[in-house]
Amino acid sequence: MKYRHVIFIVVLILLIDQALKIWIKTHMYMQQEFIIFPNWFRIHFIENEGMAYGLKFGGDFGKILLTLFRLAAVVIGFWYMRKLVREHFHTGLLICGSLILAGAAGNLIDSMFYGIIFSDSTYDIARFLPKEGGYGPFLHGKVVDMLYFPIYEGYLPKWIPFKGGDYFIFFRPVFNIADAAISTGVITILLFQKRFFSRHITTEPSQNEPVVNGAVE
Repeated sequence: MKYRHVIFIVVLILLIDQALKIWIKTHMYMQQEFIIFPNWFRIHFIENEGMAYGLKFGGDFGKILLTLFRLAAVVIGFWYMRKLVREHFHTGLLICGSLILAGAAGNLIDSMFYGIIFSDSTYDIARFLPKEGGYGPFLHGKVVDMLYFPIYEGYLPKWIPFKGGDYFIFFRPVFNIADAAISTGVITILLFQKRFFSRHITTEPSQNEPVVNGAVE
């Protein structure tokens, strides 16, 4: 696998991720929902100021810190992926690394620029490049989420400790393509780490070894 293949995967995921997010921002208002498959898949528009799957990180300062961390991670990620390609690591690892890098870059774009280029979505559909300016300054954009899979909704049996009788939804978090790419990459690496981290090392015959008919003895 070559480095240009890594770039291709990253760009492809970014295009899909950003195309869906921009469509959501310019066609839906906050908390609006479209049911795709009844009972288990919906497009549900929310925004979050923090990490993947709606997790948060410490107010305005935390938001800036998280965005800068994402930026540093993406820059280092491109450098590290080039290093892995040069050292001939397993193709599966390179693909998973590309997915993680694309996901980080996708959410980074939201955090850096969406506050500048979009109006607020709370009470109306957002406008692209509004004359009065966007809803937030640079580095204060909110990450757009929309994929919601409430596969099971109901009350838990009362015999379950601590949560028995509570209303339960699985899977509750709303996420986006970038989050899915990161999760897919990380989980796959964890499952196949032994195979992925065995590199293809090309060995050359030593100058001290005799060569007979083109073969090393």
